[in-house]
Amino acid sequence: MVQRVYEQALMAGSLQEVVIATDHRMIYEHVQQFGGKAVMTSTEHPSGTDRCFEALQKNGGSFDYVINIQGDEPFIQPEQIEILASCLREPTVQLATLVKQIEDTETLFDPNKPKVLLNTSSEAIYFSRQAIPYVRSVEAWEWLEKHIFYKHIGMYAYRTDILAKITRLPVSFLEKAEALEQLRWIENGYRIKVAVTPYDSSGIDTPEDLRKTLENRKS
Repeated sequence: MVQRVYEQALMAGSLQEVVIATDHRMIYEHVQQFGGKAVMTSTEHPSGTDRCFEALQKNGGSFDYVINIQGDEPFIQPEQIEILASCLREPTVQLATLVKQIEDTETLFDPNKPKVLLNTSSEAIYFSRQAIPYVRSVEAWEWLEKHIFYKHIGMYAYRTDILAKITRLPVSFLEKAEALEQLRWIENGYRIKVAVTPYDSSGIDTPEDLRKTLENRKS
């Protein structure tokens, strides 16, 4: 799975370098075996963002931006990476991420698939495991007919100076409540640019997740 993600990322022309950051020796050795580049990081990181920052420091390169691609997203598309990278062309963008419009109520009410509210500048107002906004006086099964809802695609782009700053922030109240690290950034006044992608992405946390995802893609 890690090799698949790595190879998909290599196909994105916007990336100058692709590095796998891991705290697991077996993963590190596996990457070496298939010819990839990897960096060993601390086992104490509270989030993937912190791991990215350590990898950036250890890699020794001089970069203006870092894109965080989850290693458990084997169906990530190079086009998604390009869409996210395009957000960084605006010099005022501090952070960026992706969303996809939700098309079914199962996804809408699945707490494992965070939802995102956007403002008129295509910036994230809030992320939640709940379906947001609440559509008053409408049956839940009709919500998708009354409002456009967005599912978060767990990829981030950081300006490197901003990455250094957000990794020094203490864990926030909202982050603890929802178990979503990006709420720490919003709570501390950072702006997250959001791009809409037509491509979905499926995180694989268990063998059962992989089985269901493969079945859905066959159907």
